[in-house]
Amino acid sequence: MDSSKFSSFFGNVPTFNIPGRTFPVELFFSKNPCEDYVDSAVKQALQIHLQPTDGDMLIFMPGQEDIEVTCEVIADRLAEIDNAPELSILPIYSQLPSDLQAKIFQKSPEGLRKCVVATNIAETSLTVDGIIFVIDAGYCKLKVYNPRIGMDALQIYPISQANANQRSGRAGRTGPGQAYRLYTERQYKDELLPLTVPEIQRTNLANTVLLLKSLGVVDLLQFHFMDPPPQDNILNSLYHLWILGALDHTGALTDLGRQMAEFPLDPPQCQMLIVSCQMECSAEVLIIVSMLSVPSIFYRPKGREEEADGVREKFQVPESDHLTYLNVYLQWKQNKYSSNWCNEHFIHVKAMIKVREVRQQLKDILLQQKLKVTSCGSDWDIVRKCICSAYFYQAARLKGIGEYVNLRTGMPCHLHPTSALYGLGTTPDYVVYHELVMTAKEYMQCATSVDGYWLAELGPMFFSVKESGRSGKEKKKEAAEHLKEMEIQMQKAQEQIEENKIKAAQREEALQTKQEIITPGATPRRTPKRIGL
Repeated sequence: MDSSKFSSFFGNVPTFNIPGRTFPVELFFSKNPCEDYVDSAVKQALQIHLQPTDGDMLIFMPGQEDIEVTCEVIADRLAEIDNAPELSILPIYSQLPSDLQAKIFQKSPEGLRKCVVATNIAETSLTVDGIIFVIDAGYCKLKVYNPRIGMDALQIYPISQANANQRSGRAGRTGPGQAYRLYTERQYKDELLPLTVPEIQRTNLANTVLLLKSLGVVDLLQFHFMDPPPQDNILNSLYHLWILGALDHTGALTDLGRQMAEFPLDPPQCQMLIVSCQMECSAEVLIIVSMLSVPSIFYRPKGREEEADGVREKFQVPESDHLTYLNVYLQWKQNKYSSNWCNEHFIHVKAMIKVREVRQQLKDILLQQKLKVTSCGSDWDIVRKCICSAYFYQAARLKGIGEYVNLRTGMPCHLHPTSALYGLGTTPDYVVYHELVMTAKEYMQCATSVDGYWLAELGPMFFSVKESGRSGKEKKKEAAEHLKEMEIQMQKAQEQIEENKIKAAQREEALQTKQEIITPGATPRRTPKRIGL
């Protein structure tokens, strides 16, 4: 952590550094810039392994695919070498089932070297004992939000110098170690940023903006952030909250917005929960929202991908991924929340237990807000309409086979191969999606098919249905009225602000008591109140 930044932000307060116990680590930089970090890491790992020294290895890779490839290639190359000592190759990434994750902490038998291949999860979150050698590829995956198109891009970026030092420090936990960096010293000094870009500058801020508004911050652009996020991000978040009805035309919090601020969720999901109480399907939406708040619940173990996909297809509800999640939870509930059932169906047990906890927590908040939890039974179309009410601004229209375009931005979007709508044979004309993530293509995460008329009904500021008998004059008239209403509200808000300023100035004046100015040397004349003592 950059303590000097925190110190100066809080008015140059003193900092107290607690030295960590680390052993010396020898750094080795690459002589030339490396072309293929997977290949270079494999070569370096084999070179270390074939030396007679003891100690386990830790290889840092950006993501799951790279880790799996690295593990495979190391195993293949070792098999080609005659009389090569055995090597235990263990991957670790967040999507790995927990029993396989636990393997990396088990002590390996005498004479068997362990090679852990990890994402940046092994940088700070967990410590593996016995690591002497660290091989650092110099890359990590970062989620960066683009406010113009409202898309998260999960892409590979070079790490920062702080990351690099943290990674090499992993080799010096249990004894003196060595860190091999697969980039040159010049690249380290000139091309890597000193610190990682703070997350507040690269994420969607709708949640933060709603929180600040509920705390009574009026002008967000003047707010003192330690790392100010880009102005576009803040304005975009304000716009989203206005669309959802959490802010009025003047940017002040509405009653709905105040209710939304009570839930620890993204604004669209808060709105979906509150609307579901009016539509009488809150029990179902409660489960869907809980399922969306944990990472992926399905996993595809290596070598059994097709089997896992086959099992997953059994849960799929053809119109919607959100309803697929609901279906999974209801089936798990029918099977008495069994962990064996989860393992048989390639579902993360821990994720499902977390979903159950989140659901209970959200249910308590709903009851506290005096909102009823009611079920709509088997009529799931209402649930789809409720999802549409929160995500109508992320709607897309069918363009080609499996390809959609965003109705507002014209951004191309694709159905993810794991989606329930993919490979249906008939693709729906309109869908709304939970978020857009850029990996190999622009993929829609968690999509639901909706009716075009719902979009016009729930998002009138964007969509309208073309009707043959109705002329454009009426529409223009409506738009003009809407604009006039906004202007009146803005005028009232301005007057209110001015009034508040005048009141504040008057209060300050009243506080300052009038004091006489006494010139030095002159004793003030006081008339005695009473003659006597």
